[in-house]
Amino acid sequence: MACDSFAGAANRLFVSQSAVSLRIKSLEAHLGRPVFKRSKTGITLTPAGHQFVRYANSFLQVWEEAKQQVAVPEKYEDVLVVAGEDGLWNRFLIRWLPQLAVHLPKIAFRAEVGRSDRLTRQMMEGTVDLAVMYSPSIRPGITVEPLFEDVMVMVSTDPETVGVNEHYIYVDWGEAFSVFHKELFPNDDHSRMTFRLGNVTLNYLLNNSGSAFMPLRLVEPYVRAKKLFIVEELPRFHLPVHIAWRNDIAKEVLTVAIQQLRIVLRQLNNNELPAPFWLQDAKSGGSPNIFNLAPHSKTH
Repeated sequence: MACDSFAGAANRLFVSQSAVSLRIKSLEAHLGRPVFKRSKTGITLTPAGHQFVRYANSFLQVWEEAKQQVAVPEKYEDVLVVAGEDGLWNRFLIRWLPQLAVHLPKIAFRAEVGRSDRLTRQMMEGTVDLAVMYSPSIRPGITVEPLFEDVMVMVSTDPETVGVNEHYIYVDWGEAFSVFHKELFPNDDHSRMTFRLGNVTLNYLLNNSGSAFMPLRLVEPYVRAKKLFIVEELPRFHLPVHIAWRNDIAKEVLTVAIQQLRIVLRQLNNNELPAPFWLQDAKSGGSPNIFNLAPHSKTH
């Protein structure tokens, strides 16, 4: 608890102590049991109170999200909430947002990041409209469409690396990658470093040393600049990427959003997007087949 007395809570909320006491009594009446134990030294939570706090925190979070959802900025007609997994924002989705702003001038945007399970849940709850992710779940009211296959390659800061060593970082790219990794390195113990965020792994490699499986589209500029080296002796892993959206999105907005996403995807695949700003002076080289584009088929 933030306060150990009703008086402290009243001061924090800028209301009277009697108002706080009345609200607590009303809450306890609705719950049918006390949530606070009163004493001369202050207040403490009862067992029921401890249980209720977990739900109360969720209520507050949903309330804050609801306020953001309905807060459409002036000059705009609606808000589109787009989301993606961490490893998909850098050099891909981050290039998509400016195009959405240009081609949907009456729409405001909010960007989110999260794992596939969380993003799917947020779409079910209505707090995310459209998401790009690796392992979407098929749910009522949500449409899923394949985009491309992310090609995962092992890269290292040491050009002599041939396999896993004490500097290897395991990146959790999902269940399918875990199976691939176990078959590739059946005798490998758990890595000392395990990351769940692709961008964090990339930054760690560039600022320290080591090796990890990373998306080719993400590391390709650093490979060309000879800051990272692909371990060619090891096989590559193909991880499908999907776009999912709520079926209640306005059709004209959805059409533009997917169209612009595919344009950015083609630009990235053809090396038409600029490298990170600190590598823009590095010599460019051709590597047009960064990933395998998926057909425009839909699954529901």
